[in-house]
Amino acid sequence: MFQECFHHSSRSNWAYAYDKDTIHLRVQTKRDDVEEVTAITGDKYDWDSCHEDIPMEKVAADHYFDYWEAAVRPRYKRFSYGFRLRSGDETVYMTESGIYGEQPHPAGGYYEFPYLHEIDIFAAPEWAKEAVFYQIMPDRFANGNADINPDGMAEWGSPPTYESCFGGDLQGIMDKLDHLTDLGITAIYLTPVFVSPSNHKYDTVDYRKIDPHFGDTETMGRLVQECHDRGIRVVLDAVFNHTSEQFPPFQDVLKNGEQSRYADWFHIRSFPVEVREDGGATYDTFGFFGHMPKLNTSNPEVKQYLLEVAEQWIKETDIDGWRLDVANEVDHHFWRDFRKTVKGAKPDIYIIGEVWSDSRMWLLGDQFDSVMNYPFADKVMGFFASDGASGRAFAEQMNNLLMRYPQQTNEVIFNLLSSHDTARVLTRVGENKPRLKLAVVFLLTYIGTPCIFYGDEIGLKGGDDPDCRACMVWEEEGQDRELYDFYKLLIHLRKEHPVLRSGRFRFLHAADDNGRLIYERLGEGEHFTIWMNNTGEHTVLAHPMNTDDWHDALTGDHVPAADGEQHVELEPYGYRILWRKL
Repeated sequence: MFQECFHHSSRSNWAYAYDKDTIHLRVQTKRDDVEEVTAITGDKYDWDSCHEDIPMEKVAADHYFDYWEAAVRPRYKRFSYGFRLRSGDETVYMTESGIYGEQPHPAGGYYEFPYLHEIDIFAAPEWAKEAVFYQIMPDRFANGNADINPDGMAEWGSPPTYESCFGGDLQGIMDKLDHLTDLGITAIYLTPVFVSPSNHKYDTVDYRKIDPHFGDTETMGRLVQECHDRGIRVVLDAVFNHTSEQFPPFQDVLKNGEQSRYADWFHIRSFPVEVREDGGATYDTFGFFGHMPKLNTSNPEVKQYLLEVAEQWIKETDIDGWRLDVANEVDHHFWRDFRKTVKGAKPDIYIIGEVWSDSRMWLLGDQFDSVMNYPFADKVMGFFASDGASGRAFAEQMNNLLMRYPQQTNEVIFNLLSSHDTARVLTRVGENKPRLKLAVVFLLTYIGTPCIFYGDEIGLKGGDDPDCRACMVWEEEGQDRELYDFYKLLIHLRKEHPVLRSGRFRFLHAADDNGRLIYERLGEGEHFTIWMNNTGEHTVLAHPMNTDDWHDALTGDHVPAADGEQHVELEPYGYRILWRKL
């Protein structure tokens, strides 16, 4: 065995409390190298009475490694443990103190889980596991109040530019809630709604006031209430990394320089505060945008101001969550206090950070509940938008993502295919609707919290910003209604079957040389298998099945097995969703 590939750590995603009774353990080994892994567990104070050997299951594999997992339910909420690994006639034992040919005497030198404190368990809101989100840019969704239209407004539906405003507002969202209810949406995420000079509002001038072109606090409260009446949660966008240059404290710094009482609210490198002729600024900014100065969130006054803002909108309008813009560029101390503040105001508030890469440092239970899962979007779209994509490579990439985080994190991570910051999904698949459908099936049958970008469900197209931020089309003759019905069908299927929201996910078949996949969702008294053909050719996939009790989940038709195998015929870019009760 390649012992240098063995890995385990008694923390983070390798050993963690899943619930008040259960700890999950994971072990890494070289791919296809180890045949069997067993967790050797016991109480260090009475090993003989509490000893239990627990077989570990190979739950995932990527290009280099296999990943093994077991659930442990210790009698006294504490235990010590090691691992027995076998390949052929070779058996070794791994403990915290090393790797041995014979089992070391327990429990000295073994890994430890000292005590399962319920207060330490990472727990995102239960409702987030059940949610199907819909992202809305208010300016582009619907115009419900012409009296507050901005000056110089562009014609609705004309090509968007970086500067154009179209007059969408909060009343417009209220007017179109029937659309969301019919689609099956149970949560919406709004891009920023606070006072700002731009159409996107990611450069805030006043965090305590709704932008007058969108409405006011009363309108925001009514929107939340109407959504709640329909069983829809509401998440707002907080931009706490930076502000607009028109933000009054920054204007004070521009006016008074070093003498400004707000000088330490920002990261000023030198005075006078200015954008130089070469384009560089004397202060830190979001990216290199001089009109977006970066806030110093370690300053106590800044922190207090922003935490009061976060709490204000929960208390005044009863929102259900915050999405946090550029969250990875704000200090961790701030986010820890942010979590305490908003959870204190509303315990089941849902916190989503914008982090585009590995997010483990923010998902340890003391900061965010979730992050926008752009790595998921990149891998999914890379596979379903490509000719000749390798099913094996895709499965390896997705398994690697799954092993980044504990299970309860995977259950609520914010999965998306497109957003206001990426090209739209239909454009990304080359306007090939069957391929788009495969990606949507994967999104809505995968583990995590799915989010649909407004208009994707009726076939909106668009490249990168600003094209992806086009106006919503409300005339039915301009909508792809067949695509809408498809989204609606898949959303209903997810909502009807708990296993698609919280069951185990595992690939069953992923060929190296083609785009054919089979994966499963298992648990909650149900079993789903999803069969996909991401190629332009007809194909028949076969996989061993130990029962004949399968039905097509969308039609209800019985799907018989033969000789212990399930055989499924698939059209080019086709899929099949099979279901059975356990």
